[in-house]
Amino acid sequence: MLLTAGARPGAGAARARLRAWRRTRPFWAGLLLVLAGAELPLAPLAPLPVLVSLGVGGLAALGIGAALVVAGLFLWFAPHARHYVAVNALILSVVSFAATNLGGFGAGMALGVAGGAMGFAWTPGPRGPSRTARRRGRTLAVAVPLLLLAVAVPARGPKAAASPARYAPVPAPVTAPVVTTTRFAPDGFTVAGITEVVTAAGPRKVMVLRMRAASLTDYRLTTRDPGPRLALGARSLRLTGAVTLYLTRFSGCLEGVVCLTFTPERLPVPPLVPPFVYLTRVCAEQALVTSDAISADGLTLRTPG
Repeated sequence: MLLTAGARPGAGAARARLRAWRRTRPFWAGLLLVLAGAELPLAPLAPLPVLVSLGVGGLAALGIGAALVVAGLFLWFAPHARHYVAVNALILSVVSFAATNLGGFGAGMALGVAGGAMGFAWTPGPRGPSRTARRRGRTLAVAVPLLLLAVAVPARGPKAAASPARYAPVPAPVTAPVVTTTRFAPDGFTVAGITEVVTAAGPRKVMVLRMRAASLTDYRLTTRDPGPRLALGARSLRLTGAVTLYLTRFSGCLEGVVCLTFTPERLPVPPLVPPFVYLTRVCAEQALVTSDAISADGLTLRTPG
């Protein structure tokens, strides 16, 4: 009896400390991310050798799952970085749908999206918005990513959503040149939407990608219009200042692991990429490119044989 009576105050104090600690950080958002990260590799219910034999899908489940667990821990122990961590967790959760087994059959992706949204919407302390306002903010933050997921697979053909037709300032070639690079590192990358560019054969629908700057390694551009073809190459290419790419097709491997392909009928969601992300084995059909400045190292120009 003495031990029990003496244990209760200690247990109550521990609960009070845990409650106080929990209220100073997005605890439930972190818990959802940890659960999402644990669910993604568990969904295949297979040991590591089997996951390796599955190829990129199995390894991506391990990689994205571990990253979501780390993101959840960051929300617990580094809540000041919650906005940056939450956005990256949202991106990884959506990417898991294409990179793993449908995002852990939807469960891991849903947990990750909810956790990332809650982490982004969380506000500390009683000095922030009222409880009702915070609740509305969390509800909106969860609802917006779910709405984005609902339109992640756009309609095909003429029913595909597109912004009103706009035209680039200069004509584009009838057949877009092919650009390849072993590494594409954008800075401030966003998807601006869909537009049309002028060609001699009429308007052509393209994706519009904007960024502050971009670095390309082993850059190669090959024209495909009738007549003599040209091949432009560079060991490295740097685009800076209001960079805009008009592409009819874009494919690459995110962080060298998750390979994706985008067209004007299939755009990425969410429409931004964190600053540390890069793509390898990039192949794009580039109708036009505009930039304030372009610098190249080891520039070459030749006619393909």
